[in-house]
Amino acid sequence: MNLIIPKWPAPNWVHAAVTTRDGGVSCAPYTSLNLGLHVGDDPQAVAINRARLVTALNLPKEPLWLQQVHGCDTVYAEDSKDGCTADAIVATEPGSVCAVLTADCLPILLCDQKNKRVGAVHGGWRGLLNGILESAITALDTPAIDILAWLGPAIGPNAFEVGSEVRNAFLQQSLELSAAFAPSPRGLWLANIYNIARYKLAKQGVNFIGGGDYCTVSDPKRFFSYRRDRITGRMATLIWCK
Repeated sequence: MNLIIPKWPAPNWVHAAVTTRDGGVSCAPYTSLNLGLHVGDDPQAVAINRARLVTALNLPKEPLWLQQVHGCDTVYAEDSKDGCTADAIVATEPGSVCAVLTADCLPILLCDQKNKRVGAVHGGWRGLLNGILESAITALDTPAIDILAWLGPAIGPNAFEVGSEVRNAFLQQSLELSAAFAPSPRGLWLANIYNIARYKLAKQGVNFIGGGDYCTVSDPKRFFSYRRDRITGRMATLIWCK
């Protein structure tokens, strides 16, 4: 199983990882470590993949898998059940595993440098626009200056083509976000979802923002991509405290 381990100055009690598409048992087009139950894959294969993940990372327990809807709701791992509807999850005690599933959307990890509080965010453009990062940071209930953020694999700035309505929606929030959009050859706009997240995090007072070095669309060997393949699996981005 090939995993991406975030490089960030998190305390030693924080553990995090991102899966790639390697190391599972799912068949094409979900080859091979698909962790999403909602994409049409064989549920038994997904169950085996999830069990392999728990073993490979020596997780304290099974992650609490969310039903993600591109909204702006955050739940607490300690008070929620598997399959609850939310796009961010926060753990305020050690032992709970926060996870989000993605295949182009931006996974964002958060941790409190001083307390054992962590979170994972599913950052699609709708969620970023409507306040999912603000919701997750509020749920952490700690000064933003103490929060570290890390941006996982997502659709890159040369692949994320959007219409003017998406750009205009962000510019209505702040004209500074115009820097996150560039004209595309087809008369649309190329959106830099990493820079949108960086702007949103910085506005909340988060100083350290790492990651943001991948493009899921242009790396089919490592990453699932909905925009590239449509029918595809999902990767997991996880964080927990020991």
